[in-house]
Amino acid sequence: MRSHTEGFHGRRMRGGFGFGFPFGPGEFGPGGPFGPGGPRGQRRGGRGTRLNVRPAVLALLLERPMHGYEIIQELDSRTNGIWRPSPGSVYPTLQLLEDEGLIEQEAEGGRKSYHLTDAGRPEAETAAQNPPWASIGDETMSQVQDFRDAAVGIMGALKQVGFNGTPDQRQKALEVLNETKRKLYAILADE
Repeated sequence: MRSHTEGFHGRRMRGGFGFGFPFGPGEFGPGGPFGPGGPRGQRRGGRGTRLNVRPAVLALLLERPMHGYEIIQELDSRTNGIWRPSPGSVYPTLQLLEDEGLIEQEAEGGRKSYHLTDAGRPEAETAAQNPPWASIGDETMSQVQDFRDAAVGIMGALKQVGFNGTPDQRQKALEVLNETKRKLYAILADE
């Protein structure tokens, strides 16, 4: 019997059939191919976009002090999973803001919590008037959820064919997948 991390031919696959969103969900936001204008969104661990982290951090810290991971979670929550910036973008931003004297850190139960300084408050208030997450509308969130649901269903069917299908069935499934991939790229090429 194959483990959940073995592929169609019994070979171990990195990550198994675990499924994340097939592209950075933030690609539906500004700058992404499905959002209003701009270049393709930044990929980051399978999720994320190139929304500006700096004003998001400042706007959140206007509400209350937070640690870095809490900022990441809060942005993920406010965008229903569409935008979850990486630690590699949040922590350097926090360091930069601290270097500029706009925020300060304090040790809180072994964690570094950040809060605004008086110098940082004006920029934070400006950022809070139109925070980056506000640009992600309900229609976009609904569309992302529809994509996720469809992709999860496809992965479930693929898993069943992979584990229970005959070699001929797996070959037919592979042909369908390759054709689907071509058709999806053709949709992008039409625009």
